[in-house]
This record gives sequence, structure tokens and C-alpha cells, in this order.
Amino acid sequence: MRHALICHPDTPSTVVSAIEVEVARAAAGNLLLHYFITGRAGLLVPAYPSPATRKRADELWLHTCFEAFVKPQGGEAYWEFNLAPTWDWQVYALSSYRTGRRPAADVTVPTVDARYARDSWDLRVHWELAAAIPNDGPWQMGVSAVIEDTSGTISYWALKHAPGKPDFHHADAFALTVAP
Repeated sequence: MRHALICHPDTPSTVVSAIEVEVARAAAGNLLLHYFITGRAGLLVPAYPSPATRKRADELWLHTCFEAFVKPQGGEAYWEFNLAPTWDWQVYALSSYRTGRRPAADVTVPTVDARYARDSWDLRVHWELAAAIPNDGPWQMGVSAVIEDTSGTISYWALKHAPGKPDFHHADAFALTVAP
């Protein structure tokens, strides 16, 4: 099932008109995300990078970045997944709201498949989580995107926005329940 991401009202996009995402959990807790981005040709899409250039990197959210936040239902700890269009990536483990952030162990380089057209971008990401996240119960998830256009203007997209400025870590943003 596709879920629409909503652009934060304070950060309208002049490039992207819609972002939708499909979310699935696969064997051993693996996470599959399929983003559908629609917009004008000004959307920043780099040449498809070589798998050898994919690396862990910090602060990917400062530019275009596709994100997912996963919290086992009823818990405080959660994980933040970041993927840039360069295929640089990072997964952080946090102990509670914006606290104790550290690179998560037991997560491998994501598998990425992207298809570009003049006015769209179809992006599939497969995260192999191994033992990183408990897999025996439902997950509360937030799915989001930071989009930077060619002028440097940034828009923030999420399943649900908390009141005030964009904050993907806020409890209100964990709007999707995904069963095992």
C-alpha cells in the first residue's frame, strides 16, 4: 500500500509535487522502502553511483535525503535510516527522543535500485538489519524525505508532521504501524 508524504506547510517545494512510499518488512527484520517521487525536471538526481563509492556518512539530512525512523511498539529506543542520492548512507540508534545517537551496528550497506524519468524518480531501498532492531512485534515508523532543489531551497516531507517546525524525530511523526 502506498502512503503519501506531506510537504511541511512552512517549506513548500517548487520542484517536487508528490512523494509516496511503500513500506514492507521482510525476513529477519529487513526493511524495504519504495519511494515514488514526482516533480519537475529540476529534481536533483545524480548519475547512478558505483556500489564501490557507497559509504557511511553523517549529516546526510542537510541536503536531499530519504529517511525512515523505526521504533519497536511501546519502546523509547529507535533507529534512524538515512540515504542520500549519492547512495551514501547512515543508520543511527537512539535511546530516546534525540538522545544517545550513535551509528548502529549490525546494519550492512543498503541495496539500492533507482529508475529515473524526466519527471519522476522510482527509488527502492533494502536495508539488511540483522539483529539491529527487535523483530518480534509491530514497529512504529516515520517515513520522510528532505528535498533540496537546484537553488538550494529545502522542503521537508513526512507521513505526518508534528506541530511547529519540521521534526521527524517527534512522536507524532511515527504515524505508521508495520506488523512483522
